[in-house]
Amino acid sequence: MVLVPLHPSAARPAGMSAPSDAEPKAALVSAPVITTTSSIDKPLINLLRGWPAPSILPVAQLNAATADVLADQSVVVDSLQYGPDAGFQPLRESLASYLSQVFSAYDVPNDPNRICITGGASQNAACILQSFTDPAYTNCVWVSAPCYFLMCPIFEDSGFAGRLRAVPEDDEGINVEALERGFREFEPPAQPGTGGPYKTNLTPDRKAYRHVVYVVPTSSNPSGSSMSAKRREQLVRVARKYDALLIADDVYDFLQWDVPRADAVLANKQGSVALPPLLPRLVDVDRMLPRDDEDEETEKKYQGKQFGNAISNASFSKIVAPGFRTGWVEATPAFAYGLAQTGSSKSGGAPSQFGAATIAVLMRTGELDRYLRETVRPTLQWRHRLLTQAVQEHLSEFLEIKCGGLPSGASAEVTTYGGYFLWLKLRRTDISAAAVSKLALSVENLVIADGKLFEVKGDEKSAQFDDHIRLCFAWEDEDKIVEGVQRLARIFRDWDALQEKGLPSTGALEFK
Repeated sequence: MVLVPLHPSAARPAGMSAPSDAEPKAALVSAPVITTTSSIDKPLINLLRGWPAPSILPVAQLNAATADVLADQSVVVDSLQYGPDAGFQPLRESLASYLSQVFSAYDVPNDPNRICITGGASQNAACILQSFTDPAYTNCVWVSAPCYFLMCPIFEDSGFAGRLRAVPEDDEGINVEALERGFREFEPPAQPGTGGPYKTNLTPDRKAYRHVVYVVPTSSNPSGSSMSAKRREQLVRVARKYDALLIADDVYDFLQWDVPRADAVLANKQGSVALPPLLPRLVDVDRMLPRDDEDEETEKKYQGKQFGNAISNASFSKIVAPGFRTGWVEATPAFAYGLAQTGSSKSGGAPSQFGAATIAVLMRTGELDRYLRETVRPTLQWRHRLLTQAVQEHLSEFLEIKCGGLPSGASAEVTTYGGYFLWLKLRRTDISAAAVSKLALSVENLVIADGKLFEVKGDEKSAQFDDHIRLCFAWEDEDKIVEGVQRLARIFRDWDALQEKGLPSTGALEFK
């Protein structure tokens, strides 16, 4: 009997502490150890883990930036003390300036009052729910499916257990017609006590929305797809109509690249990869669309404050390092201020004060932009190409790439892709992704993510994905990415023979 460790410390380089990014850790929360009856003499390859590779972490840049902060008498005390509620002001200013430049096509204002520094996208999601929802008033949380599954426990912890609803994606993004139909049909929850909201402390600096919608508009996890500009406008309009807050998980916006054609000569990763033209974020669409008289009436209730219906919940975890636990929200000034009034921020000040000061140095010196341009995007672009080529070579008979394939043919247009993941659909209807995942682990010591992991908790039947697999190209070394695909191909090629031998595929693995 062999014990295959799936705890996050597995396969970690010696001396490296566990990064605190939630995705891979919780991806295996229900199965930290898997007991299998097969003998495995191959090194573990983990194509599930959604972490940045250790080799690209900006150790030298962070070393210089932290030394700069500690040596600068004008900021060192502020960086080590409790921070202001809205966060380290120099970082707010740097972010406002940077975002106004990157999204200049959409006239993003250079306004630090639209920025609130956070403890990362996950921690901040909990703060948003504390300050802008009320389980006695907010109907439920609508989640684009397939979903980043670790958001589900955050919603449940905020009082919405049993009130998560899956909204399927189509080729343009979340299905807005299905979402609006759900808005109309869903009955409000029973009101406790007096029959009204019980969060009476929110107004006037905060408000409870009637609905919450969670989406990853750009390079969605797990599907890799990006919502079209048309769909983004439709989504904002329907959110306004039904008093919904759109929480946009904008963690991959700066991890976008052009995808060269399949026949392009690309012997190695490029030395520099610029950002391609970006789509407007939902927060941009919400700002640009004119508001109607009903919106003005709502403002009067909150003393003229305009909270908006879309916010950008962003993070430095994927573009600097997850251990810094630092992120930001961009929203209307009223929403950003209201978020800063969340009790935990009022008590301890903005989270990650020292981390924010360090990142502010990276932004001020241009090191962050250089690191993204010369290290992160070239690495991810190359690894995505390696994974996609390997899938097309070894797995095309068994799996279909749903998004992010390499364009082929002389007339093929250059496409844009981004993020960490490739989303694949099984061609055989008699095989489940869960069975493939178990057999890959037991026979090939290969960890992959089966599609059921990305179903919305409590509403799994509305959008099912047991015929899908997600592979990550960010974590493992490049040779391991290709070898992982080759191992997976052997599982599919030998599938029927493995079943005849009685090797475990479904149910023979004991999850502890």
